Amino acid sequence: MRIIAGTAKSLPLKTLEGKDVRPTTDRIKETLFNMLQSEVPGAVFLDLFAGSGSIGLEALSRGAKEAFFVEKERAAAACIEENIRFTKFTDQSHLMKMDVSLALRTLEGNKVFDIVFMDPPYHKFLEKEVLTYLADSALVREESLIIVEASDMTSFDYIEALGFSIKKLKKYKTNVHLFLYRNL
Repeated sequence: MRIIAGTAKSLPLKTLEGKDVRPTTDRIKETLFNMLQSEVPGAVFLDLFAGSGSIGLEALSRGAKEAFFVEKERAAAACIEENIRFTKFTDQSHLMKMDVSLALRTLEGNKVFDIVFMDPPYHKFLEKEVLTYLADSALVREESLIIVEASDMTSFDYIEALGFSIKKLKKYKTNVHLFLYRNL
């Protein structure tokens, strides 16, 4: 796994090993950021369930103003810290070693995000929990982009009821990226 483009292009990133770990592949990350290329420069980026931090670090490499990484697993948070140091994005990075729900409440009223990316563990309905929170949150504006990486088996039939509009749905072999805006 590596940084695909930008100021830290080609730098290798550490990742965690194990059967429960499924880092976003370089190919999918490249596709994602090709779709985001005009939105990332100058953005305040939130990477939820950050894992190794590769998505937030890619955003920083491509010109995001700052990135917040939320990861409660100790080993993953340590991996993110190493990757932040290695890529030299320490000044623009904020690592929150806590549960996503607590992090969202902690950030409420203190930050507004241009892009929120989440890649929660599959089949646990955590994306619905986060989207339910964001539906009434000051963390996002109408023009904020929310991206959910999920299993291709995940149902998003509740999206409109929460007040979100689907901008795009990108399908891959076994997962999807859902691009959302909140209707205000």
